[in-house]
Amino acid sequence: MCIRDRATTTPSPAEPAVFPGRTWQRADEGDWSDLDAELRRDGSTCVAVVKDGRLVHDAYFNGGAERTGGRIYSITKSLTALLAGQQVDDGDLDLDAPAARQVERWRAAGTGAADVTVRSLLSMTSGRRWSEAADRQMIRATTDQTGFAVAAAQERPPGERWVYDNAAAQTLEDVLDDAAPGGDVVAMADDRLLGPLGMRDTAWGRDGAGNALTYSGATSTCLDLARVGHLMLNEGRWDGRQLVSSDLVRQITTPSSADNAAYGLLWWTNATGRVVEIRRQAGFAVDREPYEGRIAPNVPFDAFWALGYGNQYVAVVPSEGVVAVRLGARPASPDRVTFDGFTAGVLDALD
Repeated sequence: MCIRDRATTTPSPAEPAVFPGRTWQRADEGDWSDLDAELRRDGSTCVAVVKDGRLVHDAYFNGGAERTGGRIYSITKSLTALLAGQQVDDGDLDLDAPAARQVERWRAAGTGAADVTVRSLLSMTSGRRWSEAADRQMIRATTDQTGFAVAAAQERPPGERWVYDNAAAQTLEDVLDDAAPGGDVVAMADDRLLGPLGMRDTAWGRDGAGNALTYSGATSTCLDLARVGHLMLNEGRWDGRQLVSSDLVRQITTPSSADNAAYGLLWWTNATGRVVEIRRQAGFAVDREPYEGRIAPNVPFDAFWALGYGNQYVAVVPSEGVVAVRLGARPASPDRVTFDGFTAGVLDALD
């Protein structure tokens, strides 16, 4: 991987005007042999790269196939952020209002949740009680995961600390279903996001009680997720329709807490500041200590990502007009297929 001059220059926005129909327009570009070999060794099942709206490369490994979906884990969170953004655009949701407006069980005296806003849930700063044991219990042993999440205690005031909290993200199901037709977030996602984007190989998961899973649980493909990245690259526009306002896209991809400059609203950013990674919750044994800098120093400042368990990514680099997706198994080391390494590898291959 080479260190690129453009990683330290001011990016200029790209304005891609090409959108896929049922399939992507193809325009082969780049030398992918080295990157594909690395991704294959690291357990990847697919990679897809789009530049200026055209598919310049896709490849499948280790049993992966073009239309074979796999679990995308916390990339689901980033899709949830888009659903929340649509409700804000509709006037049905206020990011800075108490989430108790939608979460009925938080309106009772003594819950401690009166000051929790929708934004604090999206930014991982809600102050809800979190532990690894509770996280595992919700994910592995709870039928009604929304009920479990909503019932968590309030540990500290919102905004005081950044904590990567699956239960806080699942609480957004209770927030979103308030405005969803019939109270069904899955139907809303199909109607307002997956359908308009043409994501025919994507399915939104439910828990055992029938609730939409807003922290994890979706299945998808590299080519479908590239559509999400292309929507974000175009600031919420999709082939003549504004599916999410450009203002919401900017908020989602802008750092939301000084505690973690690398996190926006359920999307990861490349801003400079204190960076907190989540290696253990991404499936690795040991966390990295927080550090000062950028999560991807060798790629442009304007890059941002959706991240799923095992270093699965939707990477978006607006200044390069590039979207890249990697899905598959967890690499053997957290230093493989990183934000920086994967994204810089794609940009190098395009050169």
